[in-house]
Amino acid sequence: MKSDTSYFDIRIATSERDLLAAQRLRYRVFVEELGGTGPLVDHEARLERDEFDPVVDHLCLIDRRRSAEALDHVVGVYRLLPGTRAEEFGRFYCDGEYDLTVLRNSGRKLLELGRSCIDPAYRGGSGMFLLWNSLADYVLELGIEVLFGVASFHGTDIQTLAPSLSWLHHHHLAPDALRPVARADGFQRMDLIPPERLDRREALVAMPALIKAYLRLGGLVGEGAYLDHDFNTTDVFLLMDTKAMSDKHRKFYESRWQG
Repeated sequence: MKSDTSYFDIRIATSERDLLAAQRLRYRVFVEELGGTGPLVDHEARLERDEFDPVVDHLCLIDRRRSAEALDHVVGVYRLLPGTRAEEFGRFYCDGEYDLTVLRNSGRKLLELGRSCIDPAYRGGSGMFLLWNSLADYVLELGIEVLFGVASFHGTDIQTLAPSLSWLHHHHLAPDALRPVARADGFQRMDLIPPERLDRREALVAMPALIKAYLRLGGLVGEGAYLDHDFNTTDVFLLMDTKAMSDKHRKFYESRWQG
């Protein structure tokens, strides 16, 4: 994608058209590309939706050159659920996969990130950085202290994923006080290969770009992965403690990734 960003807008979805376009993008990525499904997925209308959509904020990357009438204008999306709103709703999305008791008891201001995706034509360009730019504004405005969510490896072949999962466990495990544990119904151990036998390059090459980006910002992982067979993914719990960021990470974060 070209580096020119003059044709982009970024906004929280406020119209039905923006929400439907975000769900259409999610369908193209999570259902058509990755083979996922779910009880509220509308295959006829090609919309990936669930019960959280009415209560979250959808942070949308808009390409003004594409058709809003055809629901083609949203080319990137992040789904944001502040802790106060999750408390009113009754749960976070991650509650279905991880025990979040330690986070709820931490007394910290929480924000759950989810359903992050980019149109294939815009990957590798500035789209994700623009989304993170706006995400940083959102986080700073609300005074968020801990960001978290699940990030996914495609597929559930644990032998293939073992180097990456083991690297995350041995090198990026969250401290006990902020370490959710995967629920038993989908729990998958991540310490599959001893640290002395791990090949760093092999582990990182197979790791999704989004996970590596979080790690560069000081991201940490929970205990165990979760096998999500509906979405054909192996999920890991990622969190970032903004107070624990190094000075380098903090400056990078607060500059909205524009440096």
